[in-house]
Amino acid sequence: MVVDEEIKTKISPFAMREGEIKIFDGKDGYVSINQIINKINIGHITDIHFKILELVNEFEFMTSRQIFQILEARGEDVKSQDKLSNKLEQLIKTKILTRYYFTAEEGKGIYRIYSLEKMGKYLLNSRGIECKWQPTDNTKPVSMIKKRLAGNQVIISYLRKVKAFDEYKVKPTFTAKQIGKIFKMHAGVKLSKAGKSANLVFEAVRREEDWEKKLVDRMKLLKDFYENFVQFDSGYETKPQLVLLCEDDKHTIEAFKVIVSNRLEISNMKIYFTTDLKQNNNTLTNTLTEFILDEETGKYKIQELNLKILE
Repeated sequence: MVVDEEIKTKISPFAMREGEIKIFDGKDGYVSINQIINKINIGHITDIHFKILELVNEFEFMTSRQIFQILEARGEDVKSQDKLSNKLEQLIKTKILTRYYFTAEEGKGIYRIYSLEKMGKYLLNSRGIECKWQPTDNTKPVSMIKKRLAGNQVIISYLRKVKAFDEYKVKPTFTAKQIGKIFKMHAGVKLSKAGKSANLVFEAVRREEDWEKKLVDRMKLLKDFYENFVQFDSGYETKPQLVLLCEDDKHTIEAFKVIVSNRLEISNMKIYFTTDLKQNNNTLTNTLTEFILDEETGKYKIQELNLKILE
């Protein structure tokens, strides 16, 4: 498998493409639970298959590369990406998992995404593992899936590359108290070092249809949460640091302009920015940026942060 820092692409695989749609690439037909039980009994489906299943249940949508990286980080002996692909194919054929790919006017996407099937839910429930999956989850649009994949990659990058990494949340839940709405972010990580800890939460922003309006709506919720925050709101002792995860550097500037032009800055708090491809860096120390106001020119400029806690 090509290591992150050797990936040369200039466009994020999780960026939106014009006219992009999701195509089913799983298995049609019927598979009985008795057939699956037989495969478990004869050792064709083993503990490693269940660990894959638990990961897909936790993260909702995943690429095979993401599954491999997390299993490897957890010390699982998955041998290679090809060996993992064989196991995923077994889970597809037995309709425990299903698979999709993205296609657009410019052609097919370069990766497949995996999600649960009904049989997968049955197997997880049989082991006492909570699974809230329902068939309509697999009908989510491309933009929602790509936000999930981008959030996954942030978690994986911090897990693998930051020494101070403590724990992660796949979907941190916030409450906008004034608006009266509960909403979920796309990733959260907790970092701990020298007896101190910090939480970062990530909001993935994609260039989907009407993305500027959707960002305005999300920022209203976030502004409500942060400006009315009290200790232990949504389980946080102190305010978590908000990071907007954009498709690329140009998108970062565009997103910031949307926030400023709609007066959605958050009082007494800086908003940090990052991009998908920055997660491929060998170190994450310089992957966060912020916008600061130049008092001489009256214009904002972008500034790269150097955070030792991200070493």
